[in-house]
Amino acid sequence: MKALRCVELGPPEKLQISEVPDPEIIPGHVLIDNKAGSVNFPDVLMIQGLYQFQPELPFTPGGESAGIISAVGDGVENLKVGDRVFAMTGIGAFAEKIVVPEAAAVKIPYSMNFETAAALPMTYGTSLYALKQRGMLKEGETLLVLGAAGGVGLATVELGKAMGANVIAAASTQEKIDLCIEHGADQGFIYPVGKLDRAQQKELSSKIKELTNGAGPNVVYDPVGGSYSEPCLRSIAWEGRYLVIGFAAGADAIPKMPLNLTLLKGCQIVGVFWGAWVGMFPDDNKKNFEELFELHSEGKINPEVSDSFCLDDGSKAIAHLKDRKAKGKVIIKI
Repeated sequence: MKALRCVELGPPEKLQISEVPDPEIIPGHVLIDNKAGSVNFPDVLMIQGLYQFQPELPFTPGGESAGIISAVGDGVENLKVGDRVFAMTGIGAFAEKIVVPEAAAVKIPYSMNFETAAALPMTYGTSLYALKQRGMLKEGETLLVLGAAGGVGLATVELGKAMGANVIAAASTQEKIDLCIEHGADQGFIYPVGKLDRAQQKELSSKIKELTNGAGPNVVYDPVGGSYSEPCLRSIAWEGRYLVIGFAAGADAIPKMPLNLTLLKGCQIVGVFWGAWVGMFPDDNKKNFEELFELHSEGKINPEVSDSFCLDDGSKAIAHLKDRKAKGKVIIKI
């Protein structure tokens, strides 16, 4: 079968399309003929050796895909050949076939196409867990979303609106803000790209306070990090929840927050590690996905697939996300 392979660590240009043996079915697992895979920021980090969980070389990147089950191993109880599923695997998704544990594959509604299904798990799974279990977002509260036009950002905009929040989207261009408004954001503003100096940080904090009539956001969703984080924390409302999602600004730009702000604001800095939670609480995660399917059927969420690439151009798909050209999800059709 054909697969996108990382044979040496480095930028996406070093990735190769290779012929590799078909995976063999084993007990408790299912074989999926992949139809689409979704590119996420961990893929960008992993191929460079910058992710917290690093597979041995060579490996096939790709943490989520969607397709049709073509074989089941002994002991599989709830899935069968012909089922349409998405799979969350961490690696291996950018290939024509993949073998995954039964628990890693989830049946998708017939109303959902494979591109949408591939775009759903990581972004919407992360964002619903962040807002519901970690941020405890309530109807009527204000939610600020950084990097709002990216995959997790747009998912958060939609989910925040579905949960009854006032959603403020922050992104780097007016085009991206317009996209967020289309997906339900109530307000939006542009922030500068790159490392912010002190004057720009103060301006960012002031802008957030202005948009919230001085109260500040109740929940901040931050997948960016870097020099954006501290001014957002300074603007947060009393008893606000600051959700740490990731560090798209770079692993070398992980912010060091002044803890006196948590005292002055009575606020919380809350870590969001969805992958670990899924492993510890699979039943709760299943309920979250049932909620997501229901929201999709009601038209309240709809993954924005902004760009599609064929498998042969998989390296370009990852570079597209790395270079921050994506507005929504980047899909590799398989």
